[in-house]
Amino acid sequence: MQSSNRLLGDIARLANGAMSMAAGAKTELEQLIQQRVERFLSEKGWVAREEFDAVRSLAQRAREEQEKMNERLDHIEKKLLAKSGAKSRPPVSKVKTKKSPSRSKKS
Repeated sequence: MQSSNRLLGDIARLANGAMSMAAGAKTELEQLIQQRVERFLSEKGWVAREEFDAVRSLAQRAREEQEKMNERLDHIEKKLLAKSGAKSRPPVSKVKTKKSPSRSKKS
């Protein structure tokens, strides 16, 4: 009777060890897959959603600040033109301009 209890105890310990080893292997495999996916995404130049949202909010704030500055500049120009009595010029265009290729290349 004593030997069967010892045998069952050994089998239980063996099963317990196998289960913990399987859990460890699962965790290690998940970490390996996550590292590979992150490496693939970084090699392709993709960014995490958090980084994208942060840059997007910075760009939005910069755009709003630029619009405020353009309005302020237009207001100041109108005041100056009114004081000098000169004809007013059209307001600053909000259309994006591209630099000409000849300016960006150094000859």
